[in-house]
Amino acid sequence: MSDALIGIEGISKRFQTLEVLRGVDLDVNKGESIVIIGQSGCGKSVLLKHLMRLLEPDEGTVIFDGVDISSLTGRRLIEMRRRYGMLFQSAALFDSLTVAENVGLGLTEERLHSEAEIERIVDEKLQMVGLSDAADKNPSELSGGMRKRVGLARAIAGSPEVLLYDEPTTGLDPITADMINDMIVDLHQKLNVTSIAVTHDMTSAFKIADRIVMLYDGRVEFDGSPDEVRNTSNEVVRQFITGSAIGPIQVR
Repeated sequence: MSDALIGIEGISKRFQTLEVLRGVDLDVNKGESIVIIGQSGCGKSVLLKHLMRLLEPDEGTVIFDGVDISSLTGRRLIEMRRRYGMLFQSAALFDSLTVAENVGLGLTEERLHSEAEIERIVDEKLQMVGLSDAADKNPSELSGGMRKRVGLARAIAGSPEVLLYDEPTTGLDPITADMINDMIVDLHQKLNVTSIAVTHDMTSAFKIADRIVMLYDGRVEFDGSPDEVRNTSNEVVRQFITGSAIGPIQVR
């Protein structure tokens, strides 16, 4: 068994006739910032969901902190999921709740904190993402970038050990996307967390990653540092990072 914080071992997943993951192996060490790249529909987000057991693999296992998560039930499963925070692609805010209520929602549902403690935590996390003055606003009043930052504040509200990012810059203009990238880097360092992001935005990948992993044809095609990705002779990786329509990757 690997000493990695997260060990992904032979994960395969099929949806009806569509085989998305075909034996993915990947270790994530504590404190790393890993970015998983690949075409849309290649299984990046599906792989993320397996880490929190939001999806069950058809084959393979996920080991988290030495424990096979398929063995977890009830309270132990809930406790494992509390060690994660996730920024969803669309931010996934509830329009019927204020910004503050969205950020504190998980804490409120856990019923482990007093109202005063939740208010303090929410204020602290909103300050970390530069939205202290937006606590009483509704999500409909926010720009796309602000919604992402609220989602990020909610992701860190429970003081997770691992932060998951599902396409964190999708739908944002380049300047706002760069601000989100800077926040990801800053929070990774300040909170001393392990970060795993999935994206097809190579500007984002190169900025936030210690390691870049490419999924292709349901498996890990490449695993290396940003410099190794830039300089690789792997034709699949080169085609993807340059955005060329010509090469081994077929346009879907």
